[in-house]
Amino acid sequence: MNRKSTAPIPEAITQLQRQLEQFRSTQRARTRLPESLWQAAVELARQYGIHAVAHPLRLDYTRLKQRLNGISSRPPKLKPTKPAFVELIGSGAAALPECVIEFESASGGKMRIQWRAAILPDWASLLRAWRETQA
Repeated sequence: MNRKSTAPIPEAITQLQRQLEQFRSTQRARTRLPESLWQAAVELARQYGIHAVAHPLRLDYTRLKQRLNGISSRPPKLKPTKPAFVELIGSGAAALPECVIEFESASGGKMRIQWRAAILPDWASLLRAWRETQA
């Protein structure tokens, strides 16, 4: 038989292995490890190597390597902050369009309407109503 000989696991790794087993036994599957356990694993990886730590602790080799190199696998989530004060700067009061309507009848009657509004008036209806009063 050609089996690889396994070196004994150092005591420091065994201690962290027990802590991880205890954590995993009390949590749901796929729960994120606390930062303190990751940090302990990184320190051990510096001393014993990434594979020597990741394998017995059942940690993701790539994530341990990234943490060892100071690269976070996920960018930290930043809480969006609500602004305490918002200043709106406008260009002053919006000028409303202005129009002047002047009607003059054949009999000499006059009507002048000065209009300031965003919506223009219905000229035809105004003229019709005015003519009815002139008749």
